[in-house]
Amino acid sequence: MIKPKDFWISKGYEAYALNGFESLKIEQLAKVVGISKSSFYHHFADLECFFEVIIEHHLEKCKILSQKEKDCETIFPDLINILLDHKIDLLFHRQLRVNRNDKEIEVALAESNKLLGNYAVMLWAKNINLKLTTKQLSGLFEIATDDFYMCITKDNLDYLFLSNYFKKLNRITEQFV
Repeated sequence: MIKPKDFWISKGYEAYALNGFESLKIEQLAKVVGISKSSFYHHFADLECFFEVIIEHHLEKCKILSQKEKDCETIFPDLINILLDHKIDLLFHRQLRVNRNDKEIEVALAESNKLLGNYAVMLWAKNINLKLTTKQLSGLFEIATDDFYMCITKDNLDYLFLSNYFKKLNRITEQFV
């Protein structure tokens, strides 16, 4: 059985991933969780403390995603399936990118980016089979990453979207190089 504190974290994490800060209202979360607001304050001092906890939760999710990406052998279908398994994590990460003008979020984004590492870049490089330097690949991947996170939504993040996105990325890269 899931503990109330973990339930708050899980639902708060998902709410932020799907709708950003606007969804992190204690009364609104209490309705979603189905537990009284006093339970929230029993586990978290305030909303700022709660947000720090869900950031830590995200960093743990990034470690898991990173390990899966490291073990991944192909984009089609391996990486796409992994990304779909981590849909909420990707949408949470998108919110961090969108709100990176906040200092605390900028730090969390930098930490999570470090955890995610370059495994997807290496897999992508292997997939496109182009002879690029590491610096060139990193630059292209950085642009593609920003584009990716600005394109994804809770409604479009599915196998078809990801498949088409990677195909489009490959076409653009081949034209660019």
